[in-house]
Amino acid sequence: MSLCTSAFLLAAAGLLDGLRATTHWALCDSFAQLFPDVEVDPNVLFVDNGRILTSAGGAAGIDMCLHLVRRDHGAAIAAAAARRCVAAPWREGGQAQFIEHLVPRDTDRSTSPTRQWALKQLAEPIILEDMARHAHMSVRTFTRRFRSEAGISPLKWLSQRRLAHARLLLESTDLTVARIATACGFGDPVALRKQFHTHLGLSPVAYRRAHNAPEPTTAQ
Repeated sequence: MSLCTSAFLLAAAGLLDGLRATTHWALCDSFAQLFPDVEVDPNVLFVDNGRILTSAGGAAGIDMCLHLVRRDHGAAIAAAAARRCVAAPWREGGQAQFIEHLVPRDTDRSTSPTRQWALKQLAEPIILEDMARHAHMSVRTFTRRFRSEAGISPLKWLSQRRLAHARLLLESTDLTVARIATACGFGDPVALRKQFHTHLGLSPVAYRRAHNAPEPTTAQ
């Protein structure tokens, strides 16, 4: 594992040749010039290549460590570790590591309350207009402000949160795939399976078994 600029050490040792990796966004250009055999990605928090992992800045290193705890021991223990560190419980490695625009100072117009509201409504069919209406903004203003604060579009953020919640339920409950799909707002198991194959490369059932989670007591 490398935290921030220590990716240079792994690359210099030849351990990253032919692999995708990341480091602090300010040094990604220099990294790419020094190590042309490494596929450097400046737009992610961390990269997991199995036995070799690289992360961006210091905070992203925490995200990567929590990712490892989650991968090895499950979501509940990772969440407990995050609380001890006073850190966010889960940020996907594919999130942007650098937000170019400053977060708006007018907290009354922040999109944070709407994000908190959406997290409590994941089972509902939320659309962009619903989120903008909750924030008392036009869709255009809300989308622009949301991107400046979260680094991604509102609908992509919502999709990530739905997927993260589905993973948590698969790891920690015996709910069927159909019930989890409904609880996370995917509507049906087919949509949930498609998201898992697209982003994780395996089915929900295979994901559950990989995390030694409880099997459902009723048929999938």
